[in-house]
Order: sequence, then structure tokens, then C-alpha cells
Amino acid sequence: MQKKSLTALVRHHLNHARDASSGRSAETVYGGHAHVLRQTLIALRAGQHLGEHDNLAEATVQVLEGRVVLTSDGASWSGWRGDLITMPPGRNSLEAVEDAVILLTVAKLIAPAAS
Repeated sequence: MQKKSLTALVRHHLNHARDASSGRSAETVYGGHAHVLRQTLIALRAGQHLGEHDNLAEATVQVLEGRVVLTSDGASWSGWRGDLITMPPGRNSLEAVEDAVILLTVAKLIAPAAS
């Protein structure tokens, strides 16, 4: 079992994003390439974007701090602290309307085993 304080990680990464020239900071808090489930904490300074990308798996965005807007195929959803947004399949982007931290959870697709 592993335990992490999301509150401490939010504080740490938001401070780092505010100081970073990129305006962002991120850490995989669970999973990775060898796992089906991956959870990544992402901090963004206000006005920063996660550029458009294809979402081929099941994914959610949990807003831990601040406010974001998720855009997909011309539609958009606002998320505030405490909101959970299910990402639709297709091309998505995310903008921090104010300094924000999200927990991006992705369940990667697994190719069927060869017979």
C-alpha cells in the first residue's frame, strides 16, 4: 500500500508552476507505462493550456484547485475545485482559467493477447 497527500502535492506543484517559465508542473502519482491505470497531478498557472490531444482511452479530470475549461469538438465544460469531468473521446484540450491543479486519471486501452 502507498499513501500520498494530494493536499501537499497540490501546494508543491502549484508553487512550482507559478515559478516555472512553462507555467506548469506535473507528477505521475500512480501507474505509468507498465500499468493500465495512470494518475497524473498537473498544476497550471492561469492562462496555460494542455494542448489539443487525442483521447483514445477512458479518462477523467478531477479539479483539486482553481478553475479549468475542458474543450472537445467545439463543446466546453467548466470545472471548479471539487468537480469531476469525464473526458469525451476525441480531441481534447484544457485551459487553466485561474491557477489550477487537476488529477488526470486515464485507463489505457490494452491490446488483446495474441493466440
